[in-house]
Amino acid sequence: MHHTVFDTPVVNTLLRWGSIAFLKITGWKTEGALRPEASRCVLIAAPHTSNWDLPYTLMAGFVFGLHPYWMGKAQIFKPPFGPVMRWLGGIAVNRERSNNLVAASAEALQQADGPVQLIVPPEGTRSKVRTWKTGFYYIALTAQVPIQMAYMDYAQKRVGLGPLFYPSGDIERDMVQIKAFYAQFKGKNATQFDAAE
Repeated sequence: MHHTVFDTPVVNTLLRWGSIAFLKITGWKTEGALRPEASRCVLIAAPHTSNWDLPYTLMAGFVFGLHPYWMGKAQIFKPPFGPVMRWLGGIAVNRERSNNLVAASAEALQQADGPVQLIVPPEGTRSKVRTWKTGFYYIALTAQVPIQMAYMDYAQKRVGLGPLFYPSGDIERDMVQIKAFYAQFKGKNATQFDAAE
């Protein structure tokens, strides 16, 4: 995994305190904490319905002391923004050639030298979708790491780390449980997210 702002001395500390202050001033609450067994995990980012999700996610990452990496479409990594996006923890994904993404992501998690939380939005996009993509599930299953269920609830202005989920391999049963947890949360564009679908 490449070097990011989250492991950059001094800058990391300044941004952590800035994030704490911003969230508090704007009325956001942070809930939960990263458990030791989730130092390497797949972190679900849901609901994902707006471009605003990224800055709030990054601020939450500083507050919770995470070492997050997130996947984004390759277009946002083009010059001049590419180096900045990578420094913020971004990993470019070419959606036309992502057939080996699960294996590559799982291998990266297994071989990481230190803590890594790989953020994967199950919707795969901020637009309304009918079904969740299952890449996050198979990355965790293949890498044998837990799924950290994280949430951002714009209705109640809260962002948090919920329970850990260990995939059993029975994806149909497991997805019912995961979606049941997310049914309570509202994204910024609430009509674009429905965990029951």
